[in-house]
Amino acid sequence: MKAILVNDDRALRWDNVPDPIIKSEEVLVKIEAAALNRADLMQREGDYPPPPGCPDWMGLEVAGTIVEIGEDAKKKSDWKLGDKVCALLGGGGYAEYVSVKYDMLMPVPKNCSMVEAAAIPEAFATAYLNLFIEGKIKEGNTLLMNAGASGLASVIIPMAKAFGVRVITTVLTDEIAENIKHLNADRVVVTTKEDISLVLKEELEAGRSVDVAIDCLGGEIMGKCIHYLTHGARWIMIAALAGTKTEIDLKNIYVRNVRIVGSTLRSRTPEVKAEILAGIVRDVYPKIEAGLIKPTIHAVLPIQKAEEAHDILYKGKNVGKVVLTV
Repeated sequence: MKAILVNDDRALRWDNVPDPIIKSEEVLVKIEAAALNRADLMQREGDYPPPPGCPDWMGLEVAGTIVEIGEDAKKKSDWKLGDKVCALLGGGGYAEYVSVKYDMLMPVPKNCSMVEAAAIPEAFATAYLNLFIEGKIKEGNTLLMNAGASGLASVIIPMAKAFGVRVITTVLTDEIAENIKHLNADRVVVTTKEDISLVLKEELEAGRSVDVAIDCLGGEIMGKCIHYLTHGARWIMIAALAGTKTEIDLKNIYVRNVRIVGSTLRSRTPEVKAEILAGIVRDVYPKIEAGLIKPTIHAVLPIQKAEEAHDILYKGKNVGKVVLTV
């Protein structure tokens, strides 16, 4: 089969690799679409190696068709040949085929295309993990979701709204604010015009303070914002694109019982990931199939144009997910 490999100069190429050989608890999926994530860029740069046993090539989420099923996978699951599925991977999605443990699969939701389904596993699992497991968010809470134009925000914002959560998000320009209107965030803060820390102070004083923050930016502003949260709030760090250092008033943290939580999906055990996927099918799929949540697709390109697709993410041009078709 073929897969996207990384050259020594970090350029990408579509080249031959060995066919996957499935284990007894695995199924073989013929890939139709693979969604991009920022972790792919990190892996390409050599900063985010795949877990042991995973293919060397990138790709954390795909949609496709089951073409082979291992003996134990047949006994332990209801999957059948020909089933349309989406899958959460440790790596290996930029390819024609991938082997996946049976409990890392979800059915394609009834009203989703294969391109949309490919954009579900990683982003929805990250959203579910950080909203409900780490964030313990509840109806009536307020969420701060930074970087509102990101692919993850395009999932987290509508997911939170579908469960009755009030959402504040941040963007860089009025144009981006206009582009994410369909996500229906309650307050969109254009950070080139407003100071988000002052906005959160205003929200706190008005009795609408943030209960959960999901932050992929970090940097100096994180330490300024964390002072203006609800008592017992959770600030969840999932990346630090704006910088890895900040200054925090520690007294404010313990007096207000604020919890700072570091969280990545990739570091979770396979058992935890399987529980997350089962939770998505149980709790979130009814919202997807009712039309309350839908993946936002920014661009669809053939997999041979993976380099061009990566450039969209590198330049921050996307509002929603970029997907490769195979």
